[in-house]
Amino acid sequence: MAMNRIQFQPGLSMPEFLKDYGTEAQCEQALEAVRWPEGFRCPRCAATGHYVLRDGTRKVFQCSACRHQASLIAGTVFQGTKLPLSTWFLAIYLISQAKTGLSALALRRQLGVSYPTAWLIHHKLMQAMGDREARYALEGKVQVDDAYLGGERTGGKVGRGSENKVAFVAAVSLTDEGRPLRVRLTPVPGFTLKAVAAWAKEHLASGSTVLSDGLACFAAVAEAGCTHRPTVMAGRKPREVPAFKWVNTVLGNLKTSLSGCYHAFDFQKYAARYLTAFCYRFNRRFDLLTLNQRLLVAAAGSAPHPLRLIRLADVRC
Repeated sequence: MAMNRIQFQPGLSMPEFLKDYGTEAQCEQALEAVRWPEGFRCPRCAATGHYVLRDGTRKVFQCSACRHQASLIAGTVFQGTKLPLSTWFLAIYLISQAKTGLSALALRRQLGVSYPTAWLIHHKLMQAMGDREARYALEGKVQVDDAYLGGERTGGKVGRGSENKVAFVAAVSLTDEGRPLRVRLTPVPGFTLKAVAAWAKEHLASGSTVLSDGLACFAAVAEAGCTHRPTVMAGRKPREVPAFKWVNTVLGNLKTSLSGCYHAFDFQKYAARYLTAFCYRFNRRFDLLTLNQRLLVAAAGSAPHPLRLIRLADVRC
C-alpha cells in the first residue's frame, strides 16, 4: 500500500517546539515578530520610534512621538491574561498538532492549570480559528450535505425533531482532479430555503457548482449565483454514490474526532466553534509543520474575546 504523505507528515516535534518557544523571552520575541514583522508601529499615530518599558512582567511599547503605550498582548487573543505567554504557546502547539482535536480536560492536564482556565484558553483559540476561516469561501465544484450534531434524549423526540440535535451544512470543495481541498461545516437554523440561501451567500463564491442529494432546500444556492446539480438517490445510501464520496468521508472523520476527543459539550451553544476548529485543521492538513506558527498568527490577529463574549457563543444556533 502506498504511503499517505499527508498522514505521515513529521509535524513539529516537542523538542523543536521547546527549542524555539521554551522560554518567556522567546515567546515574547515570536509574538512581537508576528504583530510587527517590520518593527513596531504605533497603533495611534503610526510612528515607528519607541521605547520598551515593563509593566510588571509584560513588555510595553511607548511611542516616541505621541507617548501612546501599547502592550505586547493588547488587541490580541492574549489580552488581559495573567498567564505566561509560554503557557499560551504550549496550548497553541498542543491544539495545532492534535489531529483529532484536544479536549479542555486534556489541555488542563498538559498545561497544569485549572479546568475553567483550560476551557477558556481552548475556546479563545477556537474563536481565533473561526475568525481566520471566515476569510475564505468555497469555490469551484462543491459537495454539500445536511447533517446533525447530537442525538435524541431519553423520552424526547427522535430523528430530525430531537431537541438535542444541531443542524449544520457540510460542504467540501474539490480540486480539478476531484480531490478534497477545503471543508466548511456551518450550523444553520434549519434546512429551509431561507437558511440555505443565507449560508450560500456567506460561504460560497459566485459561480460555484453545488452537488447535493436533491434535498429541496439546496436549490436556494442559486440565490448566491451558484449552479445546483442534484443527484437522485433512488434508495441508495450516500456511500454508494461517488458524487458524495468526500463529504461523507469528512463527516465520518468528524464523528471519529468528536467521539474520540470529547465526552460531552454543549451542542446547542458551542457547535459552531468546535466545527470550525475541525475545519481549520483539515484545511491546513497539507503542512502540519507550520500549523503551530499559523495558529499563532491567527491568535495575534484575532480581537480580544473576554469570558462574557466567549460564553455568548453563536447566537444563530
